Amino acid sequence: MQDTLLQTNNRATLTCPECGTKHSVIMPTQAKQHFFKCANKQCEIEIFSKEGECCVFCSYSDNVCPFKQINPDENNKSKLTSLI
Repeated sequence: MQDTLLQTNNRATLTCPECGTKHSVIMPTQAKQHFFKCANKQCEIEIFSKEGECCVFCSYSDNVCPFKQINPDENNKSKLTSLI
């Protein structure tokens, strides 16, 4: 699976749903990320993945996470460890 993850696009632009700030980020390939803190000093909210979505990137970015790129039907069924 690691070789397959290396072939995915792990760059994304995550948009804060509160203030609209766009964050250029590299998505993790070892675990799913369920929250992200907005870097806008006037906002700084913690953004959590939407219910039913596997991670914060699938909820609020322009690119789905590497795990969903590999297996689009997998969604929440993955047994991969989540980031805290």
